[in-house]
Amino acid sequence: MDLEQFLGAGVMLLFLADIFFTVLYARAGTGLLAPRWSRLVWAVVSCASRLSSRHRSTILSFAGPLIVVSLIAFWALGLTLGAALIIRPELGTSIRPSSGYTPTDFMTALLVAGNSLSIVGGGDYSPHASGTRLLFLINSLIGASVLSLVLSYLVQVYSALRERNALALTADLMTGGTGDAAEMLARLGPGGDFSNASSELSNLARSLALTKEAHHFYPLLFYFRFEEPLYSVSRMTFVLLDLTTLIDTALDQQKHAALVRSAPVASLRQCTRLLLATLDRNFPTPDERQTGSRNRDFEGSYAAAVSVLRGAGVETKLDAARYADQRNQWERQVRRVAPTLGYDMKEIDCRRPLKEAAIFT
Repeated sequence: MDLEQFLGAGVMLLFLADIFFTVLYARAGTGLLAPRWSRLVWAVVSCASRLSSRHRSTILSFAGPLIVVSLIAFWALGLTLGAALIIRPELGTSIRPSSGYTPTDFMTALLVAGNSLSIVGGGDYSPHASGTRLLFLINSLIGASVLSLVLSYLVQVYSALRERNALALTADLMTGGTGDAAEMLARLGPGGDFSNASSELSNLARSLALTKEAHHFYPLLFYFRFEEPLYSVSRMTFVLLDLTTLIDTALDQQKHAALVRSAPVASLRQCTRLLLATLDRNFPTPDERQTGSRNRDFEGSYAAAVSVLRGAGVETKLDAARYADQRNQWERQVRRVAPTLGYDMKEIDCRRPLKEAAIFT
């Protein structure tokens, strides 16, 4: 083997390792090339979306599918390039057509490599030595294996995406389509009866845990952005964290102790924070100094939530200071994530603040 062939073997091993860590090892942030490629494509689509503010949401919604298609093409091209570097020195000697002259240029090597990997057709070139026969056999096995692995990976990604959307839609429906966690809490305990709330929240926590792990296994999911804000991970996590914060700070701690201290509420809070943290670590989110936590009208938002709860007959015991403190902790992550995916905080936080004097006096 000469230097060119060693280089080709190295390129193939690099791309095979990337496929292994992305598809088989399946951990967020472990890919060698795929995470960087995904971020590059996302950056290009994001820049293109800024050219048309009117259609920005629509343009960004194509990012996920484009990343999938381009990533497959990137892997195919990388494997073909590596195989071509190995094959080119053998053209005209141990690799040649059944008859006629054998070109030895690199484009011919690419065609033969593609044929040996079963990616594209490459004419009637065939190996005529034991080493090149073994090379063609290995290439065909690599091509078939990679194709089946990638197809299986895509099925899993889109299955997880459907489950994430189902969870986001469920959470939105539980708010009555308002995106307001106070509405969800009021519906969980109509007239102050929260006897069934724990089981409902337990189902949500279970679905959320599956969604969190899906994003840990398939970080490509973070790049699938829909035009409707209700499907946004940012909005879903905002609503669920606001819900658990209201349970902790607005309900009567003694009367509703079974709900406030229940495992589903704690699980929902912790799992939502873990999902946000996974996205924040593995997605190109801006620095906190660029977004700022902007401790805005939390009191007014809290007053509006309490108004909704009291209107539904839910007995409350107020602690506005603790609500503001808890919300300030988790909203920082939401504010980093939401703009990165092209959402405005007005689309994420749907509750209109209320003058606190109307409630607290």
